[in-house]
Amino acid sequence: MTAEQLESRRAIEALRAGVPNRDAVRALGCSQPEIEARFIQCLNECPEAADRHEQAQGLMVAADFGAGKSHLLEYLQHVALERNFVASKVVISKETPLFDPAKLFLSAVDSALAPGKRGNAVREIAQTLDQSPGFTAFYDQVVSDGAGLDRRFGASLCVYANARSTDLEWTDRVVSFWCGRKLNVTEVNRALKQLGQGGPWRFAKIPNRELALQRFRFAAMLMRAAGYAGWVLLLDEVELIGRYSLRQRAKSYAELARWMGALKAGSTFPGIVSVLAITPDFETAILDEKGDSDNVRARLTMTGSPEELLAVGEAEAGMRQIRAAIRLRQPDGDQISRVVESLRQTYEQAYGWRPPEADCIPKRPGSTPMRSYVRRWVTEWDLERLFPAYAPEVETAALDQTLEEDRDLERASEANHSDDP
Repeated sequence: MTAEQLESRRAIEALRAGVPNRDAVRALGCSQPEIEARFIQCLNECPEAADRHEQAQGLMVAADFGAGKSHLLEYLQHVALERNFVASKVVISKETPLFDPAKLFLSAVDSALAPGKRGNAVREIAQTLDQSPGFTAFYDQVVSDGAGLDRRFGASLCVYANARSTDLEWTDRVVSFWCGRKLNVTEVNRALKQLGQGGPWRFAKIPNRELALQRFRFAAMLMRAAGYAGWVLLLDEVELIGRYSLRQRAKSYAELARWMGALKAGSTFPGIVSVLAITPDFETAILDEKGDSDNVRARLTMTGSPEELLAVGEAEAGMRQIRAAIRLRQPDGDQISRVVESLRQTYEQAYGWRPPEADCIPKRPGSTPMRSYVRRWVTEWDLERLFPAYAPEVETAALDQTLEEDRDLERASEANHSDDP
Protein backbone atom coordinates (compact mmCIF):
# COMPACT_ATOMS: atom_id res chain seq x y z
CA MET A 1 0.00 0.00 0.00
CA THR A 2 1.44 3.38 -1.00
CA ALA A 3 1.68 6.35 1.36
CA GLU A 4 -0.95 8.20 -0.69
CA GLN A 5 -3.32 5.25 -0.51
CA LEU A 6 -2.82 4.92 3.25
CA GLU A 7 -3.47 8.63 3.73
CA SER A 8 -6.66 8.42 1.67
CA ARG A 9 -7.89 5.41 3.63
CA ARG A 10 -7.29 7.22 6.91
CA ALA A 11 -9.31 10.14 5.56
CA ILE A 12 -12.23 7.92 4.50
CA GLU A 13 -12.23 6.03 7.80
CA ALA A 14 -12.38 9.31 9.72
CA LEU A 15 -15.21 10.64 7.57
CA ARG A 16 -17.07 7.35 7.82
CA ALA A 17 -16.95 7.70 11.62
CA GLY A 18 -17.89 11.38 11.48
CA VAL A 19 -14.70 12.44 13.30
CA PRO A 20 -12.43 14.43 10.94
CA ASN A 21 -8.67 13.98 11.20
CA ARG A 22 -5.81 15.77 9.46
CA ASP A 23 -6.08 13.50 6.41
CA ALA A 24 -9.79 14.24 6.00
CA VAL A 25 -9.20 17.96 6.38
CA ARG A 26 -6.39 17.83 3.84
CA ALA A 27 -8.68 16.03 1.38
CA LEU A 28 -11.75 18.25 1.74
CA GLY A 29 -10.23 21.60 2.74
CA CYS A 30 -12.21 24.36 4.43
CA SER A 31 -15.42 26.01 3.23
CA GLN A 32 -15.40 28.94 5.67
CA PRO A 33 -13.09 31.56 4.10
CA GLU A 34 -14.41 34.42 6.26
CA ILE A 35 -13.66 32.58 9.49
CA GLU A 36 -10.28 31.49 8.20
CA ALA A 37 -9.41 35.11 7.41
CA ARG A 38 -10.50 36.25 10.88
CA PHE A 39 -8.43 33.51 12.46
CA ILE A 40 -5.32 34.45 10.50
CA GLN A 41 -5.82 38.04 11.63
CA CYS A 42 -5.90 36.84 15.26
CA LEU A 43 -2.68 34.91 14.68
CA ASN A 44 -0.99 37.93 13.16
CA GLU A 45 -1.95 40.09 16.13
CA CYS A 46 -0.85 37.59 18.78
CA PRO A 47 2.97 38.19 18.85
CA GLU A 48 2.64 41.98 18.93
CA ALA A 49 -0.02 41.78 21.64
CA ALA A 50 2.21 39.45 23.70
CA ASP A 51 5.09 41.93 23.40
CA ARG A 52 2.76 44.49 25.01
CA HIS A 53 1.84 41.90 27.70
CA GLU A 54 -1.67 41.67 26.24
CA GLN A 55 -3.77 38.77 25.01
CA ALA A 56 -4.96 38.62 21.41
CA GLN A 57 -8.72 38.59 20.84
CA GLY A 58 -10.18 35.11 20.47
CA LEU A 59 -12.77 33.76 18.05
CA MET A 60 -16.09 32.04 18.77
CA VAL A 61 -17.94 30.12 16.08
CA ALA A 62 -21.42 28.64 16.17
CA ALA A 63 -23.00 25.86 14.12
CA ASP A 64 -25.47 23.03 14.58
CA PHE A 65 -24.38 19.49 15.37
CA GLY A 66 -22.78 17.91 12.31
CA ALA A 67 -22.44 21.20 10.43
CA GLY A 68 -18.64 21.17 10.43
CA LYS A 69 -17.39 22.75 13.68
CA SER A 70 -14.94 19.93 14.45
CA HIS A 71 -13.78 19.87 10.82
CA LEU A 72 -13.19 23.62 10.99
CA LEU A 73 -11.18 23.38 14.24
CA GLU A 74 -9.03 20.61 12.75
CA TYR A 75 -8.39 22.81 9.72
CA LEU A 76 -7.54 25.85 11.86
CA GLN A 77 -5.09 23.72 13.83
CA HIS A 78 -3.17 23.06 10.62
CA VAL A 79 -3.29 26.77 9.73
CA ALA A 80 -1.79 27.57 13.14
CA LEU A 81 0.96 24.96 12.82
CA GLU A 82 1.88 26.28 9.38
CA ARG A 83 2.30 29.74 10.92
CA ASN A 84 4.67 28.49 13.64
CA PHE A 85 2.18 28.27 16.51
CA VAL A 86 1.89 25.44 18.99
CA ALA A 87 -1.73 24.21 18.82
CA SER A 88 -3.98 22.23 21.18
CA LYS A 89 -7.44 20.88 20.43
CA VAL A 90 -9.60 20.18 23.50
CA VAL A 91 -13.14 18.77 23.64
CA ILE A 92 -15.13 20.06 26.60
CA SER A 93 -16.45 16.97 28.39
CA LYS A 94 -17.13 15.36 31.74
CA GLU A 95 -13.38 14.82 32.15
CA THR A 96 -12.53 18.36 30.98
CA PRO A 97 -15.11 20.85 32.31
CA LEU A 98 -14.64 24.42 31.13
CA PHE A 99 -14.88 25.84 34.65
CA ASP A 100 -11.86 23.81 35.85
CA PRO A 101 -8.60 25.34 34.57
CA ALA A 102 -6.50 22.55 36.11
CA LYS A 103 -8.16 19.85 34.02
CA LEU A 104 -8.32 22.13 31.01
CA PHE A 105 -4.55 22.70 31.23
CA LEU A 106 -3.79 18.98 31.45
CA SER A 107 -5.90 18.28 28.38
CA ALA A 108 -4.42 21.23 26.46
CA VAL A 109 -0.83 20.23 27.21
CA ASP A 110 -1.42 16.55 26.48
CA SER A 111 -2.86 17.39 23.06
CA ALA A 112 -0.40 20.17 22.19
CA LEU A 113 1.40 19.86 18.85
CA ALA A 114 4.43 21.90 17.80
CA PRO A 115 5.43 22.52 14.16
CA GLY A 116 7.92 19.94 12.99
CA LYS A 117 7.70 17.95 16.24
CA ARG A 118 6.15 14.63 17.18
CA GLY A 119 4.71 13.84 20.57
CA ASN A 120 3.97 16.14 23.51
CA ALA A 121 4.92 19.69 22.51
CA VAL A 122 6.21 20.84 25.92
CA ARG A 123 8.44 17.79 26.31
CA GLU A 124 9.72 18.18 22.76
CA ILE A 125 10.43 21.87 23.33
CA ALA A 126 12.25 21.12 26.58
CA GLN A 127 14.76 18.96 24.72
CA THR A 128 16.45 22.04 23.24
CA LEU A 129 14.91 24.94 25.19
CA ASP A 130 18.22 25.95 26.80
CA GLN A 131 19.74 26.30 23.33
CA SER A 132 17.06 28.69 22.07
CA PRO A 133 18.01 32.36 21.48
CA GLY A 134 15.19 33.54 23.76
CA PHE A 135 16.06 31.28 26.68
CA THR A 136 18.27 33.73 28.63
CA ALA A 137 15.65 36.50 28.62
CA PHE A 138 12.95 33.95 29.50
CA TYR A 139 15.03 32.60 32.38
CA ASP A 140 15.76 36.06 33.78
CA GLN A 141 12.08 36.99 33.60
CA VAL A 142 10.76 33.85 35.28
CA VAL A 143 13.23 33.72 38.17
CA SER A 144 12.75 37.42 38.99
CA ASP A 145 10.35 38.45 41.75
CA GLY A 146 8.40 40.63 39.32
CA ALA A 147 7.44 37.80 36.98
CA GLY A 148 3.93 37.46 38.42
CA LEU A 149 4.46 33.69 38.71
CA ASP A 150 4.68 31.43 41.72
CA ARG A 151 8.26 30.70 42.78
CA ARG A 152 7.84 27.06 41.80
CA PHE A 153 8.27 28.08 38.18
CA GLY A 154 11.47 29.99 38.85
CA ALA A 155 12.87 27.19 41.01
CA SER A 156 11.98 24.49 38.46
CA LEU A 157 13.55 26.53 35.66
CA CYS A 158 16.69 26.99 37.76
CA VAL A 159 16.90 23.24 38.28
CA TYR A 160 16.35 22.66 34.56
CA ALA A 161 19.08 25.12 33.55
CA ASN A 162 21.65 23.59 35.89
CA ALA A 163 20.71 19.90 35.66
CA ARG A 164 19.86 19.75 31.96
CA SER A 165 23.13 18.09 30.95
CA THR A 166 23.91 16.21 34.18
CA ASP A 167 20.72 14.87 35.77
CA LEU A 168 18.08 13.59 33.33
CA GLU A 169 15.88 12.35 36.18
CA TRP A 170 15.51 15.83 37.61
CA THR A 171 15.04 17.32 34.17
CA ASP A 172 12.15 14.90 33.62
CA ARG A 173 10.57 15.85 36.98
CA VAL A 174 10.76 19.52 36.10
CA VAL A 175 9.22 19.03 32.66
CA SER A 176 6.46 16.90 34.23
CA PHE A 177 5.68 19.86 36.51
CA TRP A 178 5.50 22.14 33.46
CA CYS A 179 3.04 19.62 31.97
CA GLY A 180 0.70 19.87 34.97
CA ARG A 181 2.02 17.36 37.49
CA LYS A 182 2.90 18.08 41.12
CA LEU A 183 6.28 19.33 42.28
CA ASN A 184 7.72 18.27 45.63
CA VAL A 185 9.18 21.52 46.93
CA THR A 186 11.32 19.80 49.56
CA GLU A 187 13.05 17.77 46.87
CA VAL A 188 13.38 20.88 44.70
CA ASN A 189 15.24 22.68 47.47
CA ARG A 190 17.47 19.65 47.92
CA ALA A 191 18.24 19.62 44.21
CA LEU A 192 18.97 23.36 44.17
CA LYS A 193 21.38 22.95 47.07
CA GLN A 194 23.17 20.05 45.35
CA LEU A 195 23.45 22.13 42.18
CA GLY A 196 25.02 25.00 44.11
CA GLN A 197 22.06 27.37 43.67
CA GLY A 198 21.69 28.29 47.34
CA GLY A 199 18.49 28.16 49.27
CA PRO A 200 16.26 27.14 50.68
CA TRP A 201 13.70 28.81 48.43
CA ARG A 202 10.47 29.65 50.26
CA PHE A 203 7.21 28.57 48.65
CA ALA A 204 3.76 29.80 49.64
CA LYS A 205 0.71 27.58 49.37
CA ILE A 206 -1.25 28.12 46.19
CA PRO A 207 -4.66 26.68 45.23
CA ASN A 208 -4.80 24.36 42.25
CA ARG A 209 -6.97 26.80 40.33
CA GLU A 210 -4.52 29.69 40.59
CA LEU A 211 -1.56 27.42 39.90
CA ALA A 212 -3.31 26.09 36.77
CA LEU A 213 -3.87 29.62 35.42
CA GLN A 214 -0.20 30.40 36.03
CA ARG A 215 0.74 27.20 34.21
CA PHE A 216 -1.00 28.55 31.09
CA ARG A 217 0.96 31.81 31.30
CA PHE A 218 4.24 30.02 31.90
CA ALA A 219 3.68 27.54 29.06
CA ALA A 220 2.90 30.34 26.60
CA MET A 221 6.07 32.16 27.70
CA LEU A 222 8.07 28.95 27.32
CA MET A 223 6.77 28.37 23.79
CA ARG A 224 7.64 31.90 22.71
CA ALA A 225 11.09 31.60 24.28
CA ALA A 226 11.63 28.47 22.17
CA GLY A 227 10.96 30.50 19.01
CA TYR A 228 7.25 29.79 18.40
CA ALA A 229 4.78 32.57 17.66
CA GLY A 230 2.39 31.55 20.44
CA TRP A 231 -0.09 28.93 21.62
CA VAL A 232 -3.47 28.30 19.95
CA LEU A 233 -6.25 26.69 22.03
CA LEU A 234 -9.14 25.15 20.05
CA LEU A 235 -12.06 24.32 22.35
CA ASP A 236 -14.87 22.20 20.91
CA GLU A 237 -18.37 21.37 22.21
CA VAL A 238 -18.53 24.38 24.52
CA GLU A 239 -22.32 24.00 24.56
CA LEU A 240 -21.86 21.27 27.19
CA ILE A 241 -21.71 24.01 29.83
CA GLY A 242 -25.48 24.34 29.37
CA ARG A 243 -25.84 21.06 31.28
CA TYR A 244 -24.01 22.34 34.37
CA SER A 245 -25.77 23.81 37.40
CA LEU A 246 -26.34 27.58 37.39
CA ARG A 247 -23.33 28.31 39.57
CA GLN A 248 -20.98 26.24 37.41
CA ARG A 249 -22.45 27.78 34.26
CA ALA A 250 -21.61 31.19 35.70
CA LYS A 251 -18.03 30.08 36.34
CA SER A 252 -17.85 28.70 32.81
CA TYR A 253 -19.04 31.98 31.30
CA ALA A 254 -16.23 33.77 33.13
CA GLU A 255 -13.68 31.23 31.87
CA LEU A 256 -15.09 31.60 28.36
CA ALA A 257 -14.49 35.36 28.56
CA ARG A 258 -10.97 34.68 29.81
CA TRP A 259 -10.04 32.54 26.81
CA MET A 260 -11.63 35.00 24.42
CA GLY A 261 -9.32 37.70 25.77
CA ALA A 262 -12.31 39.71 27.07
CA LEU A 263 -11.16 40.21 30.68
CA LYS A 264 -9.19 43.06 32.16
CA ALA A 265 -5.37 43.18 32.13
CA GLY A 266 -3.94 40.90 34.80
CA SER A 267 -6.45 38.19 33.92
CA THR A 268 -5.04 37.81 30.43
CA PHE A 269 -2.70 35.31 28.79
CA PRO A 270 -0.18 36.97 26.46
CA GLY A 271 0.84 34.64 23.65
CA ILE A 272 -2.42 32.64 23.63
CA VAL A 273 -5.10 32.71 20.91
CA SER A 274 -8.33 30.76 21.47
CA VAL A 275 -11.08 29.53 19.17
CA LEU A 276 -14.26 28.20 20.81
CA ALA A 277 -17.04 26.29 19.04
CA ILE A 278 -20.63 26.20 20.30
CA THR A 279 -24.09 25.34 18.95
CA PRO A 280 -26.32 28.34 18.05
CA ASP A 281 -29.29 27.03 20.06
CA PHE A 282 -27.34 27.67 23.28
CA GLU A 283 -28.12 31.39 23.15
CA THR A 284 -31.87 30.84 22.91
CA ALA A 285 -32.19 27.77 25.14
CA ILE A 286 -29.85 28.77 27.98
CA LEU A 287 -29.26 32.52 27.96
CA ASP A 288 -32.85 33.46 27.09
CA GLU A 289 -35.36 30.68 27.86
CA LYS A 290 -33.54 29.33 30.92
CA GLY A 291 -32.85 32.92 31.95
CA ASP A 292 -29.11 32.89 32.55
CA SER A 293 -28.81 36.48 31.31
CA ASP A 294 -30.70 37.54 34.45
CA ASN A 295 -30.22 34.64 36.84
CA VAL A 296 -26.41 34.68 36.84
CA ARG A 297 -26.33 38.21 38.25
CA ALA A 298 -28.90 37.32 40.91
CA ARG A 299 -27.00 34.15 41.85
CA LEU A 300 -23.57 35.79 42.09
CA THR A 301 -24.52 39.02 43.89
CA MET A 302 -26.30 37.61 46.92
CA THR A 303 -24.00 39.42 49.38
CA GLY A 304 -22.81 42.26 47.15
CA SER A 305 -19.13 41.69 47.93
CA PRO A 306 -16.48 43.10 45.54
CA GLU A 307 -15.48 39.55 44.60
CA GLU A 308 -19.05 38.71 43.61
CA LEU A 309 -19.41 41.88 41.56
CA LEU A 310 -16.17 41.05 39.73
CA ALA A 311 -17.39 37.50 39.08
CA VAL A 312 -20.71 38.63 37.66
CA GLY A 313 -18.96 41.13 35.40
CA GLU A 314 -16.71 38.39 34.02
CA ALA A 315 -19.64 35.99 33.54
CA GLU A 316 -21.65 38.64 31.69
CA ALA A 317 -18.63 39.31 29.46
CA GLY A 318 -18.65 35.62 28.56
CA MET A 319 -22.36 35.64 27.74
CA ARG A 320 -21.84 38.62 25.45
CA GLN A 321 -19.19 36.63 23.60
CA ILE A 322 -21.71 33.82 23.03
CA ARG A 323 -24.22 36.25 21.53
CA ALA A 324 -21.52 37.61 19.21
CA ALA A 325 -20.44 34.17 17.91
CA ILE A 326 -19.83 33.89 14.16
CA ARG A 327 -22.21 31.47 12.42
CA LEU A 328 -20.73 28.94 10.01
CA ARG A 329 -21.99 29.45 6.49
CA GLN A 330 -24.51 26.85 5.31
CA PRO A 331 -23.19 24.79 2.35
CA ASP A 332 -24.86 25.55 -0.98
CA GLY A 333 -25.20 23.27 -3.98
CA ASP A 334 -21.93 24.36 -5.62
CA GLN A 335 -19.96 23.86 -2.44
CA ILE A 336 -21.46 20.41 -1.87
CA SER A 337 -20.65 19.47 -5.45
CA ARG A 338 -17.00 20.43 -4.90
CA VAL A 339 -16.89 18.41 -1.70
CA VAL A 340 -18.39 15.29 -3.27
CA GLU A 341 -15.94 15.44 -6.19
CA SER A 342 -12.98 15.73 -3.80
CA LEU A 343 -14.43 12.87 -1.77
CA ARG A 344 -14.82 10.69 -4.89
CA GLN A 345 -11.17 11.24 -5.79
CA THR A 346 -10.06 10.40 -2.24
CA TYR A 347 -12.23 7.27 -2.19
CA GLU A 348 -10.87 6.13 -5.56
CA GLN A 349 -7.28 6.63 -4.40
CA ALA A 350 -8.02 4.71 -1.18
CA TYR A 351 -9.66 1.63 -2.74
CA GLY A 352 -8.89 1.73 -6.47
CA TRP A 353 -12.60 1.96 -7.23
CA ARG A 354 -14.26 5.00 -8.83
CA PRO A 355 -17.55 5.86 -7.08
CA PRO A 356 -20.52 6.89 -9.19
CA GLU A 357 -21.73 10.45 -9.17
CA ALA A 358 -23.64 11.24 -6.00
CA ASP A 359 -27.28 12.17 -5.95
CA CYS A 360 -29.16 14.29 -3.36
CA ILE A 361 -27.12 17.43 -4.05
CA PRO A 362 -29.38 20.40 -3.19
CA LYS A 363 -29.56 23.49 -5.35
CA ARG A 364 -29.75 25.90 -2.42
CA PRO A 365 -28.68 25.92 1.29
CA GLY A 366 -30.77 23.74 3.52
CA SER A 367 -30.91 22.39 7.05
CA THR A 368 -29.13 19.09 6.32
CA PRO A 369 -25.62 19.21 7.85
CA MET A 370 -22.61 18.41 5.69
CA ARG A 371 -21.73 15.43 7.89
CA SER A 372 -24.98 13.72 6.86
CA TYR A 373 -24.16 14.05 3.16
CA VAL A 374 -20.60 12.78 3.59
CA ARG A 375 -21.48 9.77 5.73
CA ARG A 376 -24.35 8.86 3.38
CA TRP A 377 -22.09 8.95 0.33
CA VAL A 378 -19.32 6.93 1.95
CA THR A 379 -21.81 4.31 3.20
CA GLU A 380 -23.44 3.96 -0.21
CA TRP A 381 -20.07 3.64 -1.96
CA ASP A 382 -18.92 1.02 0.52
CA LEU A 383 -21.99 -1.10 -0.18
CA GLU A 384 -21.78 -0.66 -3.94
CA ARG A 385 -18.06 -1.49 -3.97
CA LEU A 386 -18.40 -4.60 -1.80
CA PHE A 387 -21.76 -5.79 -3.17
CA PRO A 388 -22.03 -4.64 -6.83
CA ALA A 389 -25.47 -6.21 -7.34
CA TYR A 390 -26.94 -4.47 -4.30
CA ALA A 391 -28.88 -1.21 -4.61
CA PRO A 392 -28.43 0.54 -1.27
CA GLU A 393 -31.01 2.87 0.23
CA VAL A 394 -29.58 4.92 3.07
CA GLU A 395 -31.78 6.91 5.44
CA THR A 396 -30.46 9.66 7.70
CA ALA A 397 -31.97 11.03 10.88
CA ALA A 398 -31.08 14.04 13.00
CA LEU A 399 -29.55 13.49 16.44
CA ASP A 400 -31.38 15.53 19.05
CA GLN A 401 -29.10 17.16 21.60
CA THR A 402 -30.19 18.02 25.11
CA LEU A 403 -29.04 20.94 27.24
CA GLU A 404 -30.75 19.75 30.40
CA GLU A 405 -28.73 20.00 33.58
CA ASP A 406 -26.65 16.99 34.58
CA ARG A 407 -24.74 17.30 37.86
CA ASP A 408 -22.63 14.26 37.00
CA LEU A 409 -20.79 16.46 34.49
CA GLU A 410 -19.44 18.66 37.28
CA ARG A 411 -16.27 16.96 38.39
CA ALA A 412 -13.93 19.66 39.64
CA SER A 413 -10.32 19.09 40.62
CA GLU A 414 -9.49 18.09 44.16
CA ALA A 415 -9.16 21.09 46.49
CA ASN A 416 -5.51 20.56 47.29
CA HIS A 417 -2.25 22.38 46.91
CA SER A 418 0.93 21.56 45.04
CA ASP A 419 2.92 21.55 48.26
CA ASP A 420 4.45 18.91 50.45
CA PRO A 421 1.94 17.36 52.88
